[in-house]
Amino acid sequence: MENFSFDFQLAFADFLRVGIAFLLAFPIGLERGRSQRSIGLRTFPIVAIASCGFFLIVRHAPDASAETSARVIQGIITGIGFIGGGAIIKEEGNVQGLATAASIWNTGAIGLAVAAGREEIAVVLSLINFILLRLLSPIAESQS
Repeated sequence: MENFSFDFQLAFADFLRVGIAFLLAFPIGLERGRSQRSIGLRTFPIVAIASCGFFLIVRHAPDASAETSARVIQGIITGIGFIGGGAIIKEEGNVQGLATAASIWNTGAIGLAVAAGREEIAVVLSLINFILLRLLSPIAESQS
């Protein structure tokens, strides 16, 4: 049996990364929740922190390779696509929920970017997603 050890410095660094993923996804969830979209406020940050957590596990694994990381990223992308697919509703030729589905996918990318140490990518993804939802949603709603 392997000895149990807890690295407080690593735990604190991981906590900060997960916290950053949460903070960057929260405004997107808040916007979707305020506009009463199907997924809601909590799901977006949870997807971001879970994506971040999964990738942190692989990143810190002693025997992880680039191939292992790629498989985990592929699994995260596929899984989030499944969640987003549940947000898409088609009624009488009208499709709704595509922006919400794309946003949930984007929050997964935010979590992955933070875990990979690419916070600048996560910030850009978060800002652009939030701005697009905030500025373009009223235009899209007026056209439907």
